[in-house]
Amino acid sequence: MSYILSFWQRKWYKGTMSVVEQQKIIELVRETRHRLGLSQEKFAAKLGVSFQSVNRWENGRVKPLPMALRQIEALLEQMGDRGADLLVKHFGSKDKVT
Repeated sequence: MSYILSFWQRKWYKGTMSVVEQQKIIELVRETRHRLGLSQEKFAAKLGVSFQSVNRWENGRVKPLPMALRQIEALLEQMGDRGADLLVKHFGSKDKVT
């Protein structure tokens, strides 16, 4: 199985995130969490990260690691139609490429 880096992962590795891109990450994290009906604490537990990490992502203080972005992408895929628009908007496709 080959792994293709998503748009956000390429930006992370290059270290070149603009304010607009940062806002998109904030929107992605917050909207995914809200659609799942989870608090920051429960969303963090689902991703296997700390509450502080989710809080910092949503406040734009730090960027999620590529692994966390992959987990968010997987959650959106599992949500089906409820997550399809976010999947397309933030990851470019509602179907995962393997």
